Amino acid sequence: MRAAVLYEPNSPLRVEEVTLDEPQAEEVLVRIVAVGVCHTDLHVIKGDIPVPMPVVLGHEAGGIVEKAGPCVATLQPGDHVVLMAVFSCGKCRHCAAGKPSLCPTFLTSLVTGALPSGGKRLHKDGQELSHFFAQASFAEYAVVHERTAVKIRGDAPLETVCLLGCGVSTGVGAAINAAGIRAGESIVIYGCGGVGLSAVMGAKMAGASKIIAVDVLDRKLQMAKELGADDVINASQENPTQRVIELTGGADYAIECIGNLDVIAQAVSSIRFGGKCVLVGTSPPGSALSVSPNEFVVMGKTLTGCLQGSIVPSIDVPKYVDWYMEGTLPIDKLITRNYSLDGINEAFEALEKGETIRSVIRI
Repeated sequence: MRAAVLYEPNSPLRVEEVTLDEPQAEEVLVRIVAVGVCHTDLHVIKGDIPVPMPVVLGHEAGGIVEKAGPCVATLQPGDHVVLMAVFSCGKCRHCAAGKPSLCPTFLTSLVTGALPSGGKRLHKDGQELSHFFAQASFAEYAVVHERTAVKIRGDAPLETVCLLGCGVSTGVGAAINAAGIRAGESIVIYGCGGVGLSAVMGAKMAGASKIIAVDVLDRKLQMAKELGADDVINASQENPTQRVIELTGGADYAIECIGNLDVIAQAVSSIRFGGKCVLVGTSPPGSALSVSPNEFVVMGKTLTGCLQGSIVPSIDVPKYVDWYMEGTLPIDKLITRNYSLDGINEAFEALEKGETIRSVIRI
């Protein structure tokens, strides 16, 4: 099969023939239909996130199960699935408590480049290739653990709902689950890429009375308004913290989707006494945040993180698919361009230049 392989940081992906082993116990073979192009993959390409190389990237896919290995209990050939970026074991205290996004198992797979079983199924000329996020979906096929694949309805377009594997679920879940916004409350969202715009949609679904979007690109702010933002702020032209306070007196919630330390400080300063700030964006390794303790001790603010939207994939992803099919979660509007697998480097160049919100690789 063909796959896009990264051999070293700051080099182009190479689309070439590789070998994929048969699925083992609790694993399934998935024919990949489409994969979202995410900033997290770009961080690996740029060397900001160290992973074992060579590696097949891709972690936001939709596909169809073609074969089930031994002991697979939840899937069968023909099932349409979304592949999730964050694997959860289903056995630890966090999984047992209904908080699979806190399962530490995915970190082991990220660090080792292996599937949850500890093995690798990808090879090139006798050399093992790593699986990014235990998925490696920039390829025609992927072998994944069955808990990575969430079954969805068969009439949903995989080239759109694949985005639920990472970015859209992260943004929608950040607003609904991590922030916990309720009807009538206010929220400011910093960063209007795919995740931030998904957070706008999530806040809209939750009934927020005031949704404010912050970015430095007017076209992204215009998209935020189309998706439900009541006010937009171009941070290159005015002080976003000051403007948010003017509009709300201090927002009930803030979501930071960039991972920029200065923007995080702005987000914390934007919320009211007792407000909550949720960090979603990934910061470079070694980053250190400087925020006055009085923001929390005196003002009673809360600062928390959020991985994959704090969702329960088997419950939330099918629900989000239903919302999309009903027309209430228009995630198709996030897709700026489509590419073939051979155009994958062009897709990442466009992402790095800020020319796209979300691109999709159609296999």
